[in-house]
Amino acid sequence: MKLPILIALSLFLWGCAAPVSPINTARSTYDKDTEYRVEKQNHGFGLTVYYSRYQFISENDAVAQACKNQLTAIAWEHSNKMGNKIMPVDKQLIGISMGRNDLTNITSCQADVTVDWLEGS
Repeated sequence: MKLPILIALSLFLWGCAAPVSPINTARSTYDKDTEYRVEKQNHGFGLTVYYSRYQFISENDAVAQACKNQLTAIAWEHSNKMGNKIMPVDKQLIGISMGRNDLTNITSCQADVTVDWLEGS
């Protein structure tokens, strides 16, 4: 009787580990820890980054910083690929959602920002 309850509880906790995205759309892989989604907008693009990595000891600040750094790098790379220049990404405007699965020691982050094209580019 206890085994089915433990299995159900484990599956429930396993599903609560990552930040939840309200939109299920295709993502591109950036590296082993990072996936992202770009959405075209009138004056630029929306960018969402999903970042997760193993950490034996939780360091949410380090993951949040890495997540923001990946978001900024992807924004610049995407703008170069499109042949346009962008306004600098204000890290204060980046929306962050964090999650941690203590069973697998995976800390994850979802970061969102709107990136504007530089006028005249």
